[in-house]
This record gives sequence, C-alpha cells and structure tokens, in this order.
Amino acid sequence: MYVASSVQILTSKPEQLTSQNITSAAVIVNNLLSASMLNKSVAESVVATISQLMHTDEDRYSEDTYKALENLTKTLEDFALNMSNSSVLVQPNLAVQSIEVPNWTPQLQFYSTTGLSEYSPERIGLGADAANMASSSGRPVDLLLNIKLQNDSQKDWGNKNLGIGVVLYENDKFFNSKQFNSELNTKRRVVSASLSDRSLLDNVEFTIKPENTSGSASYDFACVFWDYTHRDWRTEGCVKIRDPSGVHCECNHTTNFAVLVSFRADYTYSEALNWISIVGCSLSIVGLVLTAVYQIKTRKQRRANSTMLLVNICLCMTTYYLLFIFGINNPVKSSKASVSEQNVIPSSDLQENIDQGPCTAITALLQYFLLATFAWNILYAAHVFFLIRNALNGPPRAFRTIAMTVGWGLPAVIVGISLSTTYSFRNPLGYRQEEFCWLASLDKAGRFDPKRPMLWGFLLPLAVMLCFNTSLLVYFSQTICCANPNLKSSRATPMKKKILSSFSLAVVLGLSWIIGYFVLITHDKTLYIILSVVFCLCNTTQGVQIFILFTLQSFLRTRTRNKLDSKTESKGEP
Repeated sequence: MYVASSVQILTSKPEQLTSQNITSAAVIVNNLLSASMLNKSVAESVVATISQLMHTDEDRYSEDTYKALENLTKTLEDFALNMSNSSVLVQPNLAVQSIEVPNWTPQLQFYSTTGLSEYSPERIGLGADAANMASSSGRPVDLLLNIKLQNDSQKDWGNKNLGIGVVLYENDKFFNSKQFNSELNTKRRVVSASLSDRSLLDNVEFTIKPENTSGSASYDFACVFWDYTHRDWRTEGCVKIRDPSGVHCECNHTTNFAVLVSFRADYTYSEALNWISIVGCSLSIVGLVLTAVYQIKTRKQRRANSTMLLVNICLCMTTYYLLFIFGINNPVKSSKASVSEQNVIPSSDLQENIDQGPCTAITALLQYFLLATFAWNILYAAHVFFLIRNALNGPPRAFRTIAMTVGWGLPAVIVGISLSTTYSFRNPLGYRQEEFCWLASLDKAGRFDPKRPMLWGFLLPLAVMLCFNTSLLVYFSQTICCANPNLKSSRATPMKKKILSSFSLAVVLGLSWIIGYFVLITHDKTLYIILSVVFCLCNTTQGVQIFILFTLQSFLRTRTRNKLDSKTESKGEP
C-alpha cells in the first residue's frame, strides 16, 4: 500500500513529470497490478495513478515510455478480468469494471454516460441489460458496447459463470500510432473487453458519439483495434456500419477498440454578394464596355497612349466584375460528412480538402485581374506625370512596350509566386478560402496570418500602388491649382473644372480602395459598418463613375461644342 500511495502522490502533478518519471511510474504500477493479491485500496490507488499518467504530455514520451505503457495496457486487461465480482474503479481518465454472469446470457453490454462527476461509478455500467439501465437513468449515453455470445455457450460451459472485465480509457495517449496523426488535438476513447473464455465470443458491436471540435464536424471514421504485434491501429476483423445516431462498429474480437474520426472544418458559406454588389457591378460592367467602345471609336481625338491605358483598365475591371458576380461564391461546397464504405484508417483527424478546381481558378483570376487593374492605374498615373513634366513630347517612346510588359506581366508574377509557395492540390486552403473564392488570410484558429497570400500577395502590392497613385494625385492637383499669374483671366481654368479633373483622376486610379484599409483596422462596430457600405458602393460603382467622367461627360461636351459650331457657321453665312 505504501508503494502505491507514494507513486500516486509523485504523479499528482502530471505536467511536471519527465520521460523517466513517467516510465518508472508505469513500470511500478504494472508490477503492482501483476501481484496475485491486490486489495481494494491498492487497486484504487493504482487506477488513480494511471489516470494521472494519462494527463501527461505525449511530447515527453520516449520509446521506453511507450513500451512501458503498452505493457501496462496488457496488464490492465488481465487485472479487469480477475477483479472481484461486480467491482468498479472510476477515475477521470480511466474506468475499470468486472462482473460475472450466468452462462446462458446471450449478450453483455457496457455503457458510458455524461452528466455525472468524473469520479462517479454510476457514469459507467456493465451487465446483461445495461443499455436499458442507461436509458432509464435519462442521462445521455456516449458509448455503448454490446458483446454477443455464441448460441451454444450453455453447452460448452455447463453451469459455470462467465467473467468479463472492461477497461475504458478516456484518451489514447498510451497507444502511439505511427499512421494516424492528431493535428486537431482531438481525443479518442479506447475500450477493452476481456472474457474468461474468448472462444464463446460471437462478435462485438459498439457505438460512440464523437465529440466535434470547435469549428469542425465529423467527416469520416474507421473502426480499429490495437495490434500489439505491429504496435499500431489495425482494421482486420472490424467493419463500420452507417448509423445516424453515432459511429457504429462491429468486430469479431475483444481487444482495445477505438474509432478514428476525421474532422472537416464546419464552414459557413456566407453569400458574398448582396443586391448592392450585384446592381453596382452590373451597371459598372455596362459602363466600362461603353467606355472602352467610345475610347476606341474616338481614339483619333486624343493621344494613342491615353486610349490604350484606359481601354486596358476597362478590360481588367470588366473581367474582374464578371468573375466577382459569377464566381465569388464557392461553386463546390464541401460536404458535412462523407462516410466511405471501406474501413480505411485516415492519416489524420483533419480531413484534407482536396482541390476540386473551380474555386482556386476563380481566386487566381480575381487576384490577377485586380492586380492588373491597379498595375494599369499606375501606368496611367505615370503617363499623366510625363504629360505634366513634358507636355510637348509626353512619355518616352518605349512607354507602350513597357506598359504592356508591366500591366500584364507584373500581376502574373505575383500570382505565380502566391500559387507556387502556398498552393497544393491536397491543401488548396493555403492559397484560398473555402467559404468563398478569395485569397486566404486567416490561420486555423481564425487569426490573421501574415504568411497567408492575402497580405503579401495582395494587400502589400496594392498598398504600394495606392501610395504611388495618391502621390501622383497630390502632385497633379497642386500643379493645376497653382495659378499662373501670366495667364489672363479669360484663359484661366475655372476652379470647378480643376476639382472635377482631380476627382476624375482619383476615380480612375482606384483611390477609393484606401477605404478598405480603414475597414481592416477599425474596431468600432458602427464605423466599421459605415466604412464597409461606403467601400462597397464606391468600388462596385467604379465602372459607372468612369463611364460618367470619361465617356458621358466627354460625349456631352463634344455634342455641345458641335451644336455651337453649327450655330456659329449658320450665323456667318450671307
């Protein structure tokens, strides 16, 4: 008793135990369990010690530790079977129970319920009619083990009683699997049943309700047992059965059972589009198409570079709006569960989201055409700068070639780097989101992750472009607003026209996207809603604004000028 109590005290703080401490404690309690005469006090102390060992950190386990723990699980099976009749030992991480039943009993049942203290013996039950006992208690049953015996058991056993011992592990730390990894730190309950004569076993059925982790739901599962020869989980002799009430398995032996469940993130597929976005983007598409057609049709009235730049901006924005309307919502939503027919051990408790194509392609195209839009915005700003600095000669001769290379090539480089460093077919969510087709920005815990492509693949390049465009707008506004004292008042540009020119340049340079950065950093809910609405209105209607400022206004001005010219000519005729 002294040794058992000492080990229990020494392991009372599991977080402080070293690998050697854990190994030594496992060896000692294993020797105690192997003793032929073990009184109740020692047994309770030993079970409490094992429960405490199941609180230890697996990172501290060595190979010797796993061997000692594996031997301990073997000894526990024999101990459970050889305990005195109707004995129950319950601890937070371990429960052991044994009974003897008449030889004619057709089946034995073991259950585990929730809603009681971790130390309460009533949270488990073992008997010929344990399932009804659990139902009558009114407490939820999260594990049910049904052991069916062969019909000829009475003939083989005569009047002898049948002994059974059950061990329930609340986690699988003592079972170190090499082929199944726990990335979500989920726990798997392991249950072992031992019969005094295993030849009487027909089969074992067990149902477990897996615990869903935060933000995820069960996807598939495998019914397994622990193979001491291979020292890993195996599926031989076990099959899984579809059951809406929980995970249901059937095996032809009574070794350490477990259910390996794979989880998939429980996504909320919010609709990224609302009526404001749809109407605004649709009107912008019409406006941009009309602007591009008008610019091409009237290209002889202005410099060739101006037409080329504005048409490319319209092309990029039109493509982006079309992709946004028809592709931003994920067309292939991941299913909540997909229980396969085959009983195959998953590689991890986190189900891999194998890429199905459309959403990743749409994300890449959205990233490309948005970056291309701002690349052409920069080129438009550079063109304006050259016109201000050198009104007669304008930009360099190679400007068109440079513009085509930068406008279409730079975004392709950024998208290529983003895909090559974050995307894989088996894990596309390193590059994009699942809820809707856009760049990934958050880690698995829902926190902003600077390693995701949203930051360096979009926000940072866009911020650099917006800074350049803002500087150009300030320079342009300052230049046109500084009055030339040598000009006569009749030749001076009205202030209204100067403001309109600056506003038009701000629109075509996409400076309304600056509002989006304020949306990201604000913590006030009211301000967040206001900025979000303003950002949505400004950017979904940017195409409409370009149409009004660069097409409709120019068309009306030309039409008015033509009418005035025709009136002047008619008055001048004799």
